[in-house]
Amino acid sequence: MTQVWTKWRWDGLGLSIAGLCLVHCLATSVILVFIASAGGLLLDPHIHEVGLFLAIIFGVLALGKGLWQHGFIMPAAIGALGIGMMAGALTLPHGSTEILWTILGVGVLALGHDLNVRATS
Repeated sequence: MTQVWTKWRWDGLGLSIAGLCLVHCLATSVILVFIASAGGLLLDPHIHEVGLFLAIIFGVLALGKGLWQHGFIMPAAIGALGIGMMAGALTLPHGSTEILWTILGVGVLALGHDLNVRATS
């Protein structure tokens, strides 16, 4: 049981944060459709910057640890691409294009974490 938790700990946290980001993006879109005044709070750039910071931290920890353990660079490279897509989305004006690129980046990062878990199995 301890080995399973150790293996999943960082990637699990990374996947959890990716999931929270996805929920945040989708919830923001839905809420903006129904309640325009909520957009100011949920679209606050600080939320996105903190989320990206957490994605980078957990990505480096989980994917770096996996790279060290199994030696396959593909999960780390795919995860880095996802983080890059998320960072690039922060440069776009708030709107559907930013949301699309953020969701795509989160999905690519989650794929990197999933590949990392599979490579260590």
